[in-house]
Amino acid sequence: MRKNILVCLALALLCPFSVFAQDEADVTQFTPITTGVSFLSVAPDARGGGIGDGGGASTPDGDSQYWNPAKYAFIDGIGGANVSYVPWLRKIAPDIDLVSASGYYKIQDVQTVAASFRFFSIGNVLIKEGQDDPEINVKPYDLAVDVSYSRILAQNFSMGVALRFIWSDLTGGYNAVENGYIEPGWSIAADISGYYGQKVDFAWGTGFGGFGFNISNIGKKVEYGDYRSAAFLPTNLRLGGRFTMPIDKYNHITATLDINKLLVPARPVKGADETNESYNARLDEYYKMDPITGMGRSFVDMADGSEYSFSAHFKRLTWAAGLEYDYNEQFFGRVGLFYEDPSVGGRQYATFGAGFKLNVFSLDVAYVLSIAKNNPLDQTLRFTLGFNMGGMKELIGFSKDDKKN
Repeated sequence: MRKNILVCLALALLCPFSVFAQDEADVTQFTPITTGVSFLSVAPDARGGGIGDGGGASTPDGDSQYWNPAKYAFIDGIGGANVSYVPWLRKIAPDIDLVSASGYYKIQDVQTVAASFRFFSIGNVLIKEGQDDPEINVKPYDLAVDVSYSRILAQNFSMGVALRFIWSDLTGGYNAVENGYIEPGWSIAADISGYYGQKVDFAWGTGFGGFGFNISNIGKKVEYGDYRSAAFLPTNLRLGGRFTMPIDKYNHITATLDINKLLVPARPVKGADETNESYNARLDEYYKMDPITGMGRSFVDMADGSEYSFSAHFKRLTWAAGLEYDYNEQFFGRVGLFYEDPSVGGRQYATFGAGFKLNVFSLDVAYVLSIAKNNPLDQTLRFTLGFNMGGMKELIGFSKDDKKN
């Protein structure tokens, strides 16, 4: 019974990222890439959420920890913090939430340290130990805590590394009477990132071009029992580009593009002419595969055991394009588009966002409008409140001067 509870809760956490593609793709061709602790793939902030869930090379800000920690090395100011709230998948359940906080501090002009915290609650889940037993209310949750260090290595280039601790409690501390406590899963992961930016001069103003990459969540599997219950982390390769075009002295337009590739092999599905013995052997190999091998296999594996197909792997890429308008870098309007092929998940939606930034704090809001049918991400909102340490110091300094006068 313990195993049944575990499997049901795991599926409940994993399925929201793929179930809505079934209407658009034939079931035999539907091969989503499932991972553990998939909340690590949810964009936590409203700014990135407003430009199509992208940010690999966008302007460095307080939430660069998620998109590309290397950007912190070029961030303006001495430090800051962001707090974000996302009511997630509200079309499925009313109490699924992602709460996150991040902060950074510049040690010197060339190096920055940062930290972040993410807490994902799946809300109330009813389970049973037996068919005739009463329902039990549990509250599964996941969390991640990480720290990063970034440094400028050349005039326009920086790199960053991040270390992350992940905790996943699928039963919310529930202690099964007959089968004992189902222990939470945990993992330790790392990110490796880089960022390059270059100013571009025009007759009417200064623009900017940038490129970034981030290989995130490189770490051991999350395991809740035997090796068959272990799940790959959502290891991801993000490539991002950005170009800012000045309209005049105060107005700018920024275009961004992110391409993502999950470095996780697809779970095997049985081929049309495959024997049970062959399929079970491939499935057991998948369960026993270590994460580093899995990263390499993600570029060549075929879920149904067929010969390699470039087009099939190309469909596993996700695309996030966005446009951001700003007036004097204080008022912002954003729009974006996210695309995932129906065969691997079918997340397709437009995003809209707005924000304003003052010396001391900033506020950003983003909204998701689904393009695909039956998308539980439709009408998702994100809220982010940011604080600038330099602005606070100036405000405190002015207050002291006013008292002296």
